[in-house]
Amino acid sequence: MSDLEVRSGHDEPIPNPGLQEHQYRPQDVDPKQARRTERQISAMFLVAAVLFVGFCAVYVFVDADETFLGWSAQNFGFGFTLGGALLLIGIGIIQWAKKLMGDHEIVEMRHSAASSAEDRTAVLADINAGLDESGIGRRPMIVRSLGVALGALGLPALFVLRDMGPLPYGHRNTVWKKGMRVVVDVTGEPIKPSDLRVGDLVNAEPAAFFETDDEGKPLFHGTELLQAKSKAAVIVVRMRPESIRPAKGRENWGIDGILAYSKICTHVGCPISLWEQQTHHLLCPCHQSTFDLADNGKVVFGPAHRPLPQLPLALDSEGYLIATRDFPEIVAPSYPRLAHDQKKLDEQA
Repeated sequence: MSDLEVRSGHDEPIPNPGLQEHQYRPQDVDPKQARRTERQISAMFLVAAVLFVGFCAVYVFVDADETFLGWSAQNFGFGFTLGGALLLIGIGIIQWAKKLMGDHEIVEMRHSAASSAEDRTAVLADINAGLDESGIGRRPMIVRSLGVALGALGLPALFVLRDMGPLPYGHRNTVWKKGMRVVVDVTGEPIKPSDLRVGDLVNAEPAAFFETDDEGKPLFHGTELLQAKSKAAVIVVRMRPESIRPAKGRENWGIDGILAYSKICTHVGCPISLWEQQTHHLLCPCHQSTFDLADNGKVVFGPAHRPLPQLPLALDSEGYLIATRDFPEIVAPSYPRLAHDQKKLDEQA
């Protein structure tokens, strides 16, 4: 007697219990209920499409600094519209599968042999039968509304990808302009040459970031301030004048060995301030691009392809450091078209 027979308490193998009687769904027996369910699912897909469009509307019309119940209104809008749309699509597909697609029990005999040509033909037939059971051909309203919802899903993707960062092409101008003071980052204190010793490095920015309008409001604030800082931030260094090798036309861009360079690495835009006093090299912590500040910000090592943009300096009537103009180069990571664009800007200048 086998172990199976002993455990079951029978002399014969356990009989096949068979399948329980099939329970038909309301949609299988009531065409009106089926059409009602179809309309409900289609409505979910269409509402999802509207929410995707709403995502784009939030992106365009809701300010990044606006709040809602103490939260970021823009983030709340993004989450509500995108999350709600994906949720509705998921619920609609589940309801479609559970209530409208084919509901027949299928028995498949197991086999260990490799699939034969007949089996492959049978599989294709089963796939076609599954497509027929899904009702794709018989439920055009659901198919079309799902197509509208999935098509609308591309709209948020376009806006999100565009928000990965402003394109560098043509974005030459920063806050710097002729006569603007160079001030210490965070404190806003203007800088005099006597404040710096040989070997010093100071993180600095334009004085405009600390200025206010006639009503006492900051000229720059919130997201606008962060965006402006990402292009206008500079480092001010002092080295011995005899160690500096200025390029032609840049002989007067410094003050007694004091030079200013963009703080934005020309590789992928990381902020840099790792200063080697003896070699006059500035090292980017992200990918180790190294720039020689005594030689016009020239790249001496690493993946960066362009020198650091240099800010020409002068002194105002009170002896403080000021910029004589904006950066002559584009302040941005290196993109394939950037060298061409820079050449055009140089020609225009």
